[in-house]
Amino acid sequence: MAMAVTLALGALVAAAACGGDEAGAPPGSTATPTPTSEAAAPGSTAALVQRLRPSVAHVLSEAATLDVFGQVVPQKGVGTGFIIDEEGHIVTNNHVVTIDGDRAAQRITVTLSDGRKVRAKIVGRDSPTDLAVLEIDAADLTPAALGQSSKLRVGEDVVAIGNALDLAGGPTVTKGVVSALGRLIQEGAVTIPDAIQTDAAINPGNSGGPLVNMEGQVVGITTAVIRGEAEGIGLAISIDSAKPIIDELIAKGLVERGFLGVSIVEITPSLAESFDLPVDHGVGLREVQRGGPADKAGLQVGDIIVKLADIDIQTSGDLFRALTEHRAGETVTVEYYRDGQLQSAPVTLS
Repeated sequence: MAMAVTLALGALVAAAACGGDEAGAPPGSTATPTPTSEAAAPGSTAALVQRLRPSVAHVLSEAATLDVFGQVVPQKGVGTGFIIDEEGHIVTNNHVVTIDGDRAAQRITVTLSDGRKVRAKIVGRDSPTDLAVLEIDAADLTPAALGQSSKLRVGEDVVAIGNALDLAGGPTVTKGVVSALGRLIQEGAVTIPDAIQTDAAINPGNSGGPLVNMEGQVVGITTAVIRGEAEGIGLAISIDSAKPIIDELIAKGLVERGFLGVSIVEITPSLAESFDLPVDHGVGLREVQRGGPADKAGLQVGDIIVKLADIDIQTSGDLFRALTEHRAGETVTVEYYRDGQLQSAPVTLS
């Protein structure tokens, strides 16, 4: 896919910044946060953090792998999660609970804000959207309030909270603004449409933590930071995009998205101008898998898809979202341009 964003996913924490004691407990995490002597002013960032902190959890993932000599090598990864209900479901990033590629961690320990350490099990993981849901058996949980990312505005204040670099003393709080909306994150098998860009400092260990508005509602799930020449650019999965994935992971343990059987390139205005294309948006078909759904429907290399079912396809992120909303076995109408003419065809997804 075009215009790929280079990510510094928090899975890098497995190789750095994940110190702890011999039992694997994160340093400083056993101490219950001490409240300030005076209540924070209502509506302030401090009050927001006080309200949010009980919903945020430290996530430690552990696994054992074999080196080239057949020796057991322990691996650890640290990230963040947040509680979404009183049944003990915790949302985090898939890469936080993944060791050595896409293999699930063998042991996951969640440390709550009051110092309790609880073993967690994986309810479901979705690699393409980098989301995972854990479950713990614990009482007196404080779920975070979920907001609507569709109501966000560029320039609006947001707060990120997470275990940045796994520093001792509890989670780190950073504040910034919504720098941009509708970003597309693409890295390997990960495709996250409608991502939120923020200048709130995001570091390894923050992954899976909440990005909240000034009402204390979760509007995003921090997942990446752009390194290199870029500074102050963090990315979060929008909560509106995450909700249906989370619900399906809890219900089924996986996401049964539709499959089209194509390799695509994103159409941009500059690409359209250079090749005299009939539209300056959509996704062009670079390859069509023989015998796949698109091939059976008659789609060809060079076609430009602009609509699938009732979803307009402006970007590759739109196509990914459409395939997430429609399941295998469904027949959907695909609109596409071929030789400058708009055509349509029914496609049965697999």
